[in-house]
Amino acid sequence: MRRSIFILAFLLCLVSSAFAAPIEIELVQYKPEAFRTFDSLAEKFNATHKNIHLKISSPNEPMTILKTRFIRDNYPDIIGIGGDMDFSNFQDAGLLADVSGYKGLEKIKPAYIDIINGLKFVPTPGVFGVPYMANAAGILYNKDIFDSHGWKIPETWSDFIKLCDDIKAAGILPMYFGFKDTWTTLAPWNALAVDLVRADVCQEVNLGNATFAKEYREVAEKIYSILKYAEPGPFAYGYNDACTAFARGESAMYVIGNYAIPQILSVNPTMNIDSFVMPGREDSNAHTLNSGVDIMFCVMEACPNKDAAYEVIDFLLDPENIQSYVNDQNSVPCQIGNFNLTPMLNGMRKYIDAGKMADYHDHHYPSEMAVDAQIQTYLLHGDINAFLAKFDTDWVRYNRDIIEKLKKYNASHK
Repeated sequence: MRRSIFILAFLLCLVSSAFAAPIEIELVQYKPEAFRTFDSLAEKFNATHKNIHLKISSPNEPMTILKTRFIRDNYPDIIGIGGDMDFSNFQDAGLLADVSGYKGLEKIKPAYIDIINGLKFVPTPGVFGVPYMANAAGILYNKDIFDSHGWKIPETWSDFIKLCDDIKAAGILPMYFGFKDTWTTLAPWNALAVDLVRADVCQEVNLGNATFAKEYREVAEKIYSILKYAEPGPFAYGYNDACTAFARGESAMYVIGNYAIPQILSVNPTMNIDSFVMPGREDSNAHTLNSGVDIMFCVMEACPNKDAAYEVIDFLLDPENIQSYVNDQNSVPCQIGNFNLTPMLNGMRKYIDAGKMADYHDHHYPSEMAVDAQIQTYLLHGDINAFLAKFDTDWVRYNRDIIEKLKKYNASHK
């Protein structure tokens, strides 16, 4: 009798476990333009994992929605966000789990781990995100125009200026900018800054060891100097105008990142595009690619099933799934591996493979400071001293809390 009861109980356990509800993992990611790619990945995951059900949300106003949910203590399990000030604030608030023990980090290029660690307000033990995809920014160029004129890729700043002069002399517009949208001013600004200024300049200013008036002067001078190679009235045209004009062959170059490629190809699907790193200095061996973490996966500290969350990230890091994302979004994978990148990034490939890159400087700027609008105003009026002085003044104003926190950290840690 006892044996029969034991067998019956055992069978009931097997039946109940077979019909146990899967663990629900919710991932909210901030790139609505990639929703089809993520929907496909979620569908593939759920078809191959019976113990976990993955729900991926791609809202149109992701940061507004996430911050509203955080206020209400309504956390997803994983968030997919960029390496910028939002990540810094979430990490500083203790919302993100330390994933330094996650084995998948061993597959990520050290340069991208360094980039997200560089976003910490104060030195904090741990790693708080798994870099997934990156951007690469510099100069896109019309390969057919270059080939027909025999123009070579410039290796120094002098070469670049000479190239612009040669293009202009040939009756072709050298560059399109589209500065009506203030954020577009950050493309040439960042590309020059990573080549001319140390990557940790913002931290050094916070420590009182540097000023932007000194560190950014050459960047400001050079971005202003290339305005003469832009479209007539660059502040009258926006991002979409610039993408369309470049796609139609109205300029030989476009100072922007790989994120603009889908927009350009939507106008001219057969355009022959390649790219090169902005040569901001005269030392051709010292150039740095402007590349930042476009999306990383952060496990929330409040996630009750972190092992299941890691299983989801394992799936997303599978090389086949990474390649699928790269194909759809023309992205740069943060994972080590021989991935097939779009040929339009061939000119940047050696920097990507070597990990010779630095983060976008604006990823360290507080949004309240509106640096893009400040750059636009400077380019309109050309008062470099007023621009740099305001940069320093506003930096202290909008980073007062961070500067104070860093001072306290240094005082306690000597």
